[in-house]
Amino acid sequence: MSTDTDPGFTEIAERIHSNVGRQGFMNLVGAELSKLARGECTIAVARRPDLLQQHGFFHGGVTAFLVDNATTIAAATSRGQPALTAEYKLNLLSPAVGDKLICRARVIKPGRQVSVVAADVFCVTDGVEKHTATALASIAMLNEDVAATTKSPAA
Repeated sequence: MSTDTDPGFTEIAERIHSNVGRQGFMNLVGAELSKLARGECTIAVARRPDLLQQHGFFHGGVTAFLVDNATTIAAATSRGQPALTAEYKLNLLSPAVGDKLICRARVIKPGRQVSVVAADVFCVTDGVEKHTATALASIAMLNEDVAATTKSPAA
């Protein structure tokens, strides 16, 4: 769903893009928010030597970071409110070998207090995607008032 068919989503998308742009770790890793829609988020990162483990695969921590961020952002888009990861279960299916790592998250069950979000991670080599990880996350939906009282270190 785009902002063209969901005008109420425009403000949510702008706020999320602004917040994500202030995340130091997103910038450190070089991850990009490549798709944002109501209840969906895709984040991608290009292969760099400093993101790889000793065998030349993307480090599992990079995969975990993408899942953590994409699932939280997807939950935030579904209800238009701040969100925070409560927990996630990550299954690494195969070594993350490729030129790019992509995480696609989608809300399974939006909730007022907790949303359930699924994510799949793929490595891309020569335009071909290989499924390398899957996850299921519980995302705590925050009250706007509580979120407003928390000072961001990125601000």
